[in-house]
Amino acid sequence: MTLPALLFGFLVSSFLGAAFHLWKGGGLGRLLLYLILAWAGFWGGHLLGDRLGLTFGSVGALRVGAAVITAAVTLYVGYWLSLVRTEEPQR
Repeated sequence: MTLPALLFGFLVSSFLGAAFHLWKGGGLGRLLLYLILAWAGFWGGHLLGDRLGLTFGSVGALRVGAAVITAAVTLYVGYWLSLVRTEEPQR
């Protein structure tokens, strides 16, 4: 994979994480969480799409279609899991 493809993938995944943060809100910690989830989901989706031979939405060697779908699912699942609240035991 070329350096421009890596940079483009990083920019697309960062945009997805930032857009999700604008949609759902939160502080700096949430932004960092969404960026990490978007990066992991995007590159995992790219590798999965490459392994399965999925070519829809490809930009050069980058499997953007599969990567964006996987990043969106990863962001939503990560958001859902982050909503868990612990309660203190009652006295």
